[in-house]
Amino acid sequence: MKIPRDVNARDLIKVLERYGYVFVRQEGSHIRMIKNKADKIHKITIPYRNPMKIGTFHKIAKEICIFNKLNIHDFYNQL
Repeated sequence: MKIPRDVNARDLIKVLERYGYVFVRQEGSHIRMIKNKADKIHKITIPYRNPMKIGTFHKIAKEICIFNKLNIHDFYNQL
């Protein structure tokens, strides 16, 4: 499966909220979200762009999938 090329930050944030991530702060065009899972905290910074750059999006998606033990293709399908 190819990496989606038309993902904007708003759609990604909605998906992350479904996984339990919460908005912490915004500095300029970057949004910081965190998720507490047992004794681990996952912090992720999302550039608020429309559309996001492919490499940036893939790196964020990969990091989220590793922390939450998800299949990256299933994550892509939710967008």
